[in-house]
Amino acid sequence: MSSSDTLRFRHNQALLVAAVVAFLGALPLAAARWYLLPVLLVPLALGGWAWRAGTDANSQGLRLRALAGQHRIRWDQIAELGADADGRAVARLTDGRAVTLPAVRHDDLPRLVAVTGQARQGPTTQ
Repeated sequence: MSSSDTLRFRHNQALLVAAVVAFLGALPLAAARWYLLPVLLVPLALGGWAWRAGTDANSQGLRLRALAGQHRIRWDQIAELGADADGRAVARLTDGRAVTLPAVRHDDLPRLVAVTGQARQGPTTQ
């Protein structure tokens, strides 16, 4: 995916700041005893997830990114875009599965549809 034509959705960067604060707060605890060093892994994992996780969209499809790994979905595999009860965006695939799109909210769906290059299809009135 080219970075020039890719729409990126990421989590709020306040999560990254919270991870840094948690790491600094955990340092005295981890320094007290050697067996408490793994406590530092929690804020490090949170920071890595906050920095990396999200959804990238372009004319070819979606790339869902997590802390470790990614998953690509082509637009022809998506039957419907919608939202769940919590306001998170969900892609319903042609095989019947529903996939939550990381960092994409209900309000972001019009921008996501615009990336496809297709006209938005809404409810019809008679």
